Amino acid sequence: MKALLTAAAMIAATITMVPAAFAADGVLQTIRQAGVIRVGTTGDYKPFSYKGADGALVGADIEMAKELGAALGVRVEFVQTSWKTLMEDFKAERFDIALGGITVNPDRAAVGDFSVPNVSDGKRPIARCADKEKFTSVEKIDQPTTRVVVNPGGTNEKFARATFTKAPIEVWPDNKTIFGQIAAGKADVMVTDGIEADMQAKLNAGVLCAVPVAAPFTHFENAYLLRKDPELKQAVDAWMTKALTSGLWKAKLDAAMQ
Repeated sequence: MKALLTAAAMIAATITMVPAAFAADGVLQTIRQAGVIRVGTTGDYKPFSYKGADGALVGADIEMAKELGAALGVRVEFVQTSWKTLMEDFKAERFDIALGGITVNPDRAAVGDFSVPNVSDGKRPIARCADKEKFTSVEKIDQPTTRVVVNPGGTNEKFARATFTKAPIEVWPDNKTIFGQIAAGKADVMVTDGIEADMQAKLNAGVLCAVPVAAPFTHFENAYLLRKDPELKQAVDAWMTKALTSGLWKAKLDAAMQ
């Protein structure tokens, strides 16, 4: 009996040690030891992450990344990625966290952890103001004469290809200039995140308008994509929850919408 108890105690001790060993080798511990958190972002998605006139990254999520770095006691190093290469770069561990309007979906969740969401949104169309009443439903958009434009590799392209069977779909490689294609009459409509539709309508007032749909075509949440590590997720979730309840996130988003 004593031998059995001793063996059981050894097994229990081993089990107790596993979380500590995992934590010691975890992503958060590595970040703290290195004194830097690497943040992947596309830099082309207002109001979350984009480059200002001087080329510096700005936006609500860029400011939040700086706040997160301060909360963790480390500096922030931004790493350029794109919507097309986001998951390849993430899997290659080029960065520890990805942010900038990233939609929660199963494919991404299979390879990383998502933080507590900071945005609840849905896909909505944006078009020239003169045409805004023409594209108020999926059926009205999905016509052979409607030129749908999408940015490559992200959820906008995925939605368009899964939804539109009649309308021709054009891939425009630069998300920073894609809305200019619509304004110039080279494309008719883009279906994107509602907050981006509203932002671009504000930036292009009188030219581009968020189409007045009865309801968003989809519903989704945006969050930060983290390399898998329970300690990292716990730390980021606690920080994000505080930022949401304190109004910090809303203040950063409101400032970026100006």
